[in-house]
Amino acid sequence: MRICLVYDCLYPWTVGGGERWYRGLAERLVADGHEVTYLTLTQWDDGQEPEIPGVQVIAVGPRLELYKDGNRKIGPPLRFGVGVLRHLLRHGRRYDVVHASSFPYFSLLAAEAARPLGRYGVTVDWFEVWSREYWRGYLGGIGGRIGWTIQRVCALMPQTAYAFSRRYAERLDAIGLRGGVTLLTGMHAGALEAAPPAPAADPPTVVYAGRMIPEKRAWLVVDAIAKARETVPDLRGRIFGAGPEHDRVVARIAELGLQDVVEVPGFVATEVIDEAMRTALCVVQPSSREGYGLVVVEASGHGVPAVVVEGADNAAVELIAEGQNGHVAAEPTGASIAAAVVACHTGGEALRERTRAWYAENAERLSLDASLKTVSAGYGSARRT
Repeated sequence: MRICLVYDCLYPWTVGGGERWYRGLAERLVADGHEVTYLTLTQWDDGQEPEIPGVQVIAVGPRLELYKDGNRKIGPPLRFGVGVLRHLLRHGRRYDVVHASSFPYFSLLAAEAARPLGRYGVTVDWFEVWSREYWRGYLGGIGGRIGWTIQRVCALMPQTAYAFSRRYAERLDAIGLRGGVTLLTGMHAGALEAAPPAPAADPPTVVYAGRMIPEKRAWLVVDAIAKARETVPDLRGRIFGAGPEHDRVVARIAELGLQDVVEVPGFVATEVIDEAMRTALCVVQPSSREGYGLVVVEASGHGVPAVVVEGADNAAVELIAEGQNGHVAAEPTGASIAAAVVACHTGGEALRERTRAWYAENAERLSLDASLKTVSAGYGSARRT
């Protein structure tokens, strides 16, 4: 089949669960014999155009800053949506299926607008489904109502829909998605066997890896380390990533006098993060909002427990079996997260062995390959829709 993937970011030029999902999906579809086109925004420098074997990567918009003050800017999604619309109006007949992320919504609306001419099916990945309350907090009263309405319009479009967590699948059903949603449980591209056992680093080290945007709440890692050091005096931290909250994290480190305790390396190679994660005491992900929580699975694959924070919009909680592969902090506070970190320290090698056992039991279900098989098999019904 002829598949058009639509996402405004491309791994590894930008790093995140969605980026890795679409990169893995593109490579899997090519391996299965499909013809694949990937529409995105420009993220690379001149002369560094991406080369994904067998995949035609087309930039339908220029290089743009996606975030301002931690929130997604409105301009880039609009530009991307216009670029997608132009491409599909001209070339939509080339494709059997257009496979897009629900967010940013303008590109999905563009795919729907061009569908009568292109006569393709539409497949949609719903990584997140925001509540009315979250929309109000994110964009304010009027903006939040507009955002909620656009999200609902997209859910009502004819589509083959996928979600990556139970809570977001249930929200889709609640707002009236037609035809039901299929739950995908895997995004991890690593081996099905846990990595060879590695003892926790000495001194014990907490690791954070992710974008530094407000909903990730990376500064809480600093607060948690400061509090946990009351019980584990030699505890240290490494906070990987980049983004608009970087300065806030660095300022918090200075405020608490942890300059010699917490390292902020910034954006580094995947191999560096993997090595840090392999020997970490635990991985801490204090997000308020996650569509999946891939870092939990990645940590478990190393036999390393993870700490996440309870929250209505945090799907990563679904990946924690309490006391088996980590702990869920009850509140988004340094003290609550510190208690979970100390519990990981107390659990020691026994907790790391339980984490490895949890991963061995769930690896196939959580694998990227399992989800890709489901999606690839579903393109036939998407084309008919």
